[in-house]
Amino acid sequence: MKKNKIAIIGGGNLGVSIAEGLLQSGLSAPGDLIVTRRKTHLLESLKKRGVAVLDDNVKAVKEAHIIILSVKPKQIADVMKEIHPAVDHKKHLVISVVTGVSLSEIMEGIGVKVPLFRAMPNTAIAIRESMTCLTTRNGSKEQKELVQSIFDKLGKAIYIEEELMSAATVLAACGIAYSLRYIRAASQGGIEIGFDAQTAQLIAAQTVKGAASLLIERGEHPEREIDRVTTPQGCTIAGINEMEHRGFSSSLIKGILTSYKSIEKLV
Repeated sequence: MKKNKIAIIGGGNLGVSIAEGLLQSGLSAPGDLIVTRRKTHLLESLKKRGVAVLDDNVKAVKEAHIIILSVKPKQIADVMKEIHPAVDHKKHLVISVVTGVSLSEIMEGIGVKVPLFRAMPNTAIAIRESMTCLTTRNGSKEQKELVQSIFDKLGKAIYIEEELMSAATVLAACGIAYSLRYIRAASQGGIEIGFDAQTAQLIAAQTVKGAASLLIERGEHPEREIDRVTTPQGCTIAGINEMEHRGFSSSLIKGILTSYKSIEKLV
């Protein structure tokens, strides 16, 4: 990837996670990163590693080529108004990771026709294992590849239509919580059958990681992998059937739909 100076506007949890991922992956050198926050002392660890830490969003924008907007939704309007005079359509590419703010709203707020992207990562971005959904307006093929290369270094990234961003939030971002709740429940089951809590959690978590890796690396349908471990009259099929009798799949699907309806009310 061609070296580009990146300014992350908003050094909260997500902004710092993106910065950490870029540094750990080697995609960005410390000198190519700027992170802004009013309380700059909270970013001391990044500063010690050579990252430019500023409390001036306009200065950060002027010094960068790629701008990542990572502020809270209630802050985005003020931030866009603030940085508007510094945004140059010939120089800048803008990426927003702000939940629930459309490309149209960002374009209107910035007031400059720039290559614009929305990215919806999840909290696993902190360990470079995020599922990030992307969409764009005015982004060229080269720019799309550039933005995807950034988020592929922080997990996996795909492009989707913007109208699916709310659905992506539910499936990928809320999905972290759904998965963790399964792991918690499996751990409790493990304790019931004899393991201590720490061992049960480790087994459950690694098993989920392995199951996900099987699907990602082999590209198989989940049922095909399930068939590999279900033998006639075996313990696996007995357990699966009992879970399904108790509404395992239907409860999960209903939960996803309920989350989606909830987020749609806010959009």
